[in-house]
Amino acid sequence: MASQTHQPHFLLVPLMSQSHLIPFTEMAKLLASNGVSVTIVLTPLNAARFNKVIDQAKALNLKIHFHLLPFPCAEAGLPEGCENMDTLPSPEYQHLFFAASNMLKEPIEKWLSELETVPTCIVSDLCLPWTSNVASKFKIPRVVLHTISCFSLLCSHNIIHSKVHESVTSMSKPFVVPDLPDTVEFTKAQLPEVMKQDSGAWKHAIDQFKKAELSAEGVLVNSFEELESMYVRGYEKVVRKVWCIGPLSLHSKLMLERCRIVDNKVSMDKSECLNFLSSNKPCSVVYVCFGSLCHILASQLKELALGLEASSHPFIWVIGKNDCSQELEEWLKNFEERNRGRGVIIRGWAPQVEILSHPATGGFLSHCGWNSTLEAISAGVPIITWPLTAEQFFNEKHIVQVLKIGARIGVEAVDDLMQTYKAGKMLVKKEQVKKAIEELMEQGGKGEQRRNRAREVKQMAHKAVQDDGSSALNCKLFIQQFLGQLPN
Repeated sequence: MASQTHQPHFLLVPLMSQSHLIPFTEMAKLLASNGVSVTIVLTPLNAARFNKVIDQAKALNLKIHFHLLPFPCAEAGLPEGCENMDTLPSPEYQHLFFAASNMLKEPIEKWLSELETVPTCIVSDLCLPWTSNVASKFKIPRVVLHTISCFSLLCSHNIIHSKVHESVTSMSKPFVVPDLPDTVEFTKAQLPEVMKQDSGAWKHAIDQFKKAELSAEGVLVNSFEELESMYVRGYEKVVRKVWCIGPLSLHSKLMLERCRIVDNKVSMDKSECLNFLSSNKPCSVVYVCFGSLCHILASQLKELALGLEASSHPFIWVIGKNDCSQELEEWLKNFEERNRGRGVIIRGWAPQVEILSHPATGGFLSHCGWNSTLEAISAGVPIITWPLTAEQFFNEKHIVQVLKIGARIGVEAVDDLMQTYKAGKMLVKKEQVKKAIEELMEQGGKGEQRRNRAREVKQMAHKAVQDDGSSALNCKLFIQQFLGQLPN
């Protein structure tokens, strides 16, 4: 068996999902900038998406490497090429995707056994609990990198631990989450689907996730202490140790800016949207994006379009490539013609950090994914919340009630989302879209209060990632803890 290395070397093992891979690759840059050699386990198609990370690492003289493993699509019953969750044909394939992810355990163990020296530490995804067994087998310390906030983590833990939701018979009746710093209410309909199951494969998976988390040396969280200090303290009572080291996207952005590394590859979409922003007044443009995993039916997208059109604000709207059906494209031709000069539609990928950071951007209509939320926070942009799945209702509550930097569009349930779409009915009407935009972009009153608060939180985020900031110091303390375990 391999021995432990004297050279600090951290192994990162993410779930092959874009919302997990992005913070893991940003974490790699942060660790490497602190003098650590980093290896990220990826599959070939996912590695191709992140070639820029290697290019940036070379430019910054950072020691970041990819270790590629074949993703066992065929063995798990997945179509070939489904190496990322956003490539699955439908949500029904998710359990096969997790089965394939679990099959990576054996090739990772084989690779580790062939190394002369094993890594100093494993940083693993919560959704890969088998990394706990790998770490134990090779006597490597392990931590979990969470891609959600301490607010969401503590809400989830307290709900599951207290079973408060099990005593509520109605899906729409609010209940108070116990033992939180604030009075926070949810309905059963707003909980992640996996939390509503008291048996079956997902319940077993959640139990395995929690067991593996509790066996770790601690958890890294893509957040910063000033944002949610009481929730950090609360979650520290659940796990061994919490290191808040975010916003990771802001660390990465500032690192590249300091070294004057610029992406010179400007696509037509990127050029068009940045020129469009520059032609508009400060804080006037609404940016709309629902992330990489959320697929929305054409009927709902049309209603969203009409709501954008009915508002008085210019907009940039990102539509996922998988949502752009031929029928929708035909409908959008007339919509784009009517709104020429006032709105821009981007199909597929958009330079989100640059859009949010532009002075013209005044609001973000978002699905409340945590990566997107942190990017908006880092840019000081208030948010219109339209949660769709997973822990996104927790994030909405955090944004609107606790941080006071957002306005709700009025979605009430995760379940209703899928059921309504399948029935072909509308979930959010154009009037709701128009009202939410006007509420968020209001001049004076609550609109101005949100903007001022968003600027305050932005300053906290930027301070946290400075050399003497809380997140930068936490990263150094995290590394030092495991360097202290190296043999002399």
